[in-house]
Amino acid sequence: MVALGLALAAGAAGAAIKDVAPNGFTIENEQVMPVDPATAWKALVEDVDRWWPKDHSWWGAASELSIDPRAGGCFCEIGDDGKQQALHMTVSFVDPGKTLRLLGGLGPLQGMGVTGAMEFRLSPAKDGGTRIVLHYRAGGYTPDDLSKFVPAIDKVQGLQLGGLADYLRKPRDAAGAQPGKPKP
Repeated sequence: MVALGLALAAGAAGAAIKDVAPNGFTIENEQVMPVDPATAWKALVEDVDRWWPKDHSWWGAASELSIDPRAGGCFCEIGDDGKQQALHMTVSFVDPGKTLRLLGGLGPLQGMGVTGAMEFRLSPAKDGGTRIVLHYRAGGYTPDDLSKFVPAIDKVQGLQLGGLADYLRKPRDAAGAQPGKPKP
């Protein structure tokens, strides 16, 4: 699913490994987006398929990602044939424009039996725009030492938040659509 070398080579603004142990970790990545919180929120939940890096999905460019922003909703992926499906995480908390909390394990962590809580925290930035913090705390029993994977996981999280930041930094037309991409 993810090339480890690519993940290790990528960087992120405001990345931090908060704590790490053989059975779990906490990481945060943050970015300031040049849009208001309502616009950032809309892109986060409605346009995930447009900004989530497809090389960090199960079925790549042919897949479709979606977030159902309600308690019990799904952060899901559907493969190109419609039969391949993945529930990446389950939505557990929604405070529109402020917090989206998802529960589960992303990518290889899911198969390892590791689960966590991921939060996208939105707040006004002091110089304008929106500060988004991607906070992920995960853990559980696995015979693997999770601390070995944390630098790569942190880099991938940075890529994912960076995808949202890049999407929100692209120019938009008067209707709010990016050039070359119709507004849904």
